Amino acid sequence: MGIVAAIGVLLPFPFYWWLWTNPQSWVNLCGQGKDPSTVMARVSHVLKAAQLLSLFSVASLSWPPPLYFWPLMAFGQFLNFRVYQLLGEAGTYYGVRFGKNIPWVTEFPFGVIRDPQYVGSVMSLLACLSWVPFQYIFLWCLGYVFMMLVESKEDPSARAKPIS
Repeated sequence: MGIVAAIGVLLPFPFYWWLWTNPQSWVNLCGQGKDPSTVMARVSHVLKAAQLLSLFSVASLSWPPPLYFWPLMAFGQFLNFRVYQLLGEAGTYYGVRFGKNIPWVTEFPFGVIRDPQYVGSVMSLLACLSWVPFQYIFLWCLGYVFMMLVESKEDPSARAKPIS
């Protein structure tokens, strides 16, 4: 396993863990007038690009993809899109941890699929198994499982207080 590619795949998860467990530190670091969810989204997009570049560095692309690619990628991306559509940026990027009031959502896929964004992401990764060696997909999926466990233990008293 290429150590640089493995590190690239795992790169975002310590950041997400730190934000989830230390939301006040992030709010303070962002400072007054900066939306911590927006800043998190921007950093997350850079980290996502590093993850994708890491996967591409070990991938063997070929066309056409196997038949299982299409339903896994399509439904996985549908779930990701739907979660973002329902929660918006603040709901997707830890707004509740940063002291924002995020309404509880029960529309599909919530209430039907537990952790739908992570499930969608895992489905999209599994779709790429014919191109990317298993160990990298597995590492990335382990990162998502880790974050599902971290985020399942949400302590409301540990939420950040907005800077006034």
